Amino acid sequence: MEKWRTWRGTDDIYQKPPPPPGSQTPLTNRIACCKLFTLFFELSSFSILLLFLFSSSSFTSTEAYDPLDPNGNITVKWDIMSWTPDGYVAVVTIYNFQQYRHIQAPGWTLGWKWAKKEVIWSMMGGQTTEQGDCSKFKGNIPHCCKKDPTVVDLMPGTPYNQQIANCCKGGVLNSWVQDPSTAASSFQVSVGQAGTTNKTVRVPKNFTLRAPGPGYTCGPAKIVKPSRFFTADKRRVTQALMTWNVTCTYSQFLAQRTPSCCVSLSSFYNETLVPCPQCACGCQNASQPGSCVDPKAPHIASVVQGTGQNNLAPLVQCTSHMCPVRIHWHVKLNYKEYWRVKVTITNFNYNMNYTQWNLVVQHPNFNNLTQIFSFNYEPLTPYTGINDTAMLWGVKFYNDLLSQAGRLGNVQSELLFRKDKSTFTFEKGWAFPRRVYFNGDNCVMPPPYPRLPNTSSHQRISTLGLLTTLVVAMAFLFGFA
Repeated sequence: MEKWRTWRGTDDIYQKPPPPPGSQTPLTNRIACCKLFTLFFELSSFSILLLFLFSSSSFTSTEAYDPLDPNGNITVKWDIMSWTPDGYVAVVTIYNFQQYRHIQAPGWTLGWKWAKKEVIWSMMGGQTTEQGDCSKFKGNIPHCCKKDPTVVDLMPGTPYNQQIANCCKGGVLNSWVQDPSTAASSFQVSVGQAGTTNKTVRVPKNFTLRAPGPGYTCGPAKIVKPSRFFTADKRRVTQALMTWNVTCTYSQFLAQRTPSCCVSLSSFYNETLVPCPQCACGCQNASQPGSCVDPKAPHIASVVQGTGQNNLAPLVQCTSHMCPVRIHWHVKLNYKEYWRVKVTITNFNYNMNYTQWNLVVQHPNFNNLTQIFSFNYEPLTPYTGINDTAMLWGVKFYNDLLSQAGRLGNVQSELLFRKDKSTFTFEKGWAFPRRVYFNGDNCVMPPPYPRLPNTSSHQRISTLGLLTTLVVAMAFLFGFA
């Protein structure tokens, strides 16, 4: 170090030695570091992008959140009731724990994939859609030999020796609010070539549920505490040998590419009717004349086939919105302490009779609903202390069936609300619903709403009317004076 010290007066200055030949200077070091950092950043960004793309392609969502029914799901419970020489006998029950989403005809379809080489020897209360290849069996032929069986419910009227409790409804499940007693469906299955103890049994995987179309995503089977059963006299309790549950959740985005319903609005104080948004559920295809049905066409009877039979593919009436179902909310009357609304549900689908339909409406005045006509009503309170959501459905044997498009393809009711002076107003669209669901699917709301007449123009008209009346009265008096 003394070799590189120089004296300049009283200042002791240390000078750095010159770099050896071939070595890099500080400037070149900084440039190299910057290049290395840039290269590392580019590689890191590329790696992150690859990781994101990989995770996106391999990720499968098994959850769907509904703010109006946050705990709603369909649970498949698999109870092993007894062991057999080569497997077990189980009762499989499908519970619909959804508040307002039900399963209509043609009903549910449940599928899974066996973990080993299991076969189904026999079934009660249900059946597989295909038997599969059972050629290796001789004598006793299994009910199904497929690796991935698909099970459907039996129809009503099935012989009693093929039934079990809660079976044979054609796959139809009611929603939990409408009727909990009909919100479950069961079948019994005898499984062979499977484990015969809790340690050797393997749970099936890759469960699928169609109800009746797509929309449900099922998670993996989870072994839970064995189910307990009470005898008819409630004096004895038995339990399953082994139980596992599968939870399936619904997503409207998976169920259909386009919406299935829309909302239109009107009121007594404005002659303007706010229709469903144009092309809310699709647009008329001019290049395909058969994409919708003109109700005024002379050959409509030949176009609409299979009256009374449900078809998942909609055949809708030609409209500007092209929705299978429209809900119309009309603010009908205004009283001193009450106000009245008329709700009309119209079916534009020629291929569907909506059985056990339901409507969910969100509006802040449902906490003061006084009376409802010809519909059933149940408040939905997913959040404690907030009663702004109502579930409406038809009266059994009266209007619980929404018939296919045509003269009878509508149901209607009226709602009477008590006014809350602190919140009630007709201004800014307050009297119209915030959100509407039909059969569990969110409906398209119109962007505008019927507005109140201009107050200033009303005042001018009223003043002019008063002046006219006054002039006529004075002329009348002077005429007889």
